[in-house]
Amino acid sequence: MRADAQRNRARILAAAEEVVAEMGVGASTEEVARRAGVAIGTVFRHFPTKDDLLTAIMKQLALRFAEEVESLARQGDPEAIYTFFANVVAQAAAKRTVVELLDVDIQVGGQLQLMREAIGTLLVNAQRGNTVRPGVQLDEVMALLTATSHAALRGGWSDDLRRRTLAIVFAGLRPD
Repeated sequence: MRADAQRNRARILAAAEEVVAEMGVGASTEEVARRAGVAIGTVFRHFPTKDDLLTAIMKQLALRFAEEVESLARQGDPEAIYTFFANVVAQAAAKRTVVELLDVDIQVGGQLQLMREAIGTLLVNAQRGNTVRPGVQLDEVMALLTATSHAALRGGWSDDLRRRTLAIVFAGLRPD
């Protein structure tokens, strides 16, 4: 791909993520093109359908989350699972992208599987470091992460409510 085409693609994706975060998945591709500073035809050359564009946004977001969680896992900090959990919920509260794209029928299984595996590593590190109770399973952590992120977005949570809710969730994960 030519350098200018790569720059256009990156600008389109950045603009699309911003637009979807503000307006939801129903946002127009025309608005994406306007914010990216490209013609609508350029958007469709890179992403023939809106679902293609949404898939690319979700893949990019999932990859960022996977990279973040992998970086935290490499550090070996038993508290890292809480850091990651809080970051995801904060992003969900600030952006529609995190939760709304999960409701779109798009194929991002590979990226989500990488993130899930890395969260599993954080969980194992946390259990070895005695910061998460031994009986907690990855499916439970993923369910809590998804539910809390969804509630943060849908509920219009204040920072204080998010902090208090996370304190309750984290207290439930910690050893007695």
